[in-house]
Amino acid sequence: MNGSAKGKAVHFDDRHLHVELKDGRVISTPIHWYPELQSATLRQVGNYSFICRGTGIEWPDLDYHLSIESMLAYSDERQVA
Repeated sequence: MNGSAKGKAVHFDDRHLHVELKDGRVISTPIHWYPELQSATLRQVGNYSFICRGTGIEWPDLDYHLSIESMLAYSDERQVA
């Protein structure tokens, strides 16, 4: 990945974190990979903003940050293991 993965929207369901990218792709990863998000309230996970020119996500109520690039790498790493 060349650093161009920029977020457009974040969605959750009971099993996954979904990040819609500006280029139309959607990344979905298991929510249990992110214990801070899994144990948070709906209000807390719904309060997010994109940071670093859209390449990261911040949940200020949780003091939690997630890089979209690392999310993609983490997903690839998990699939290989």
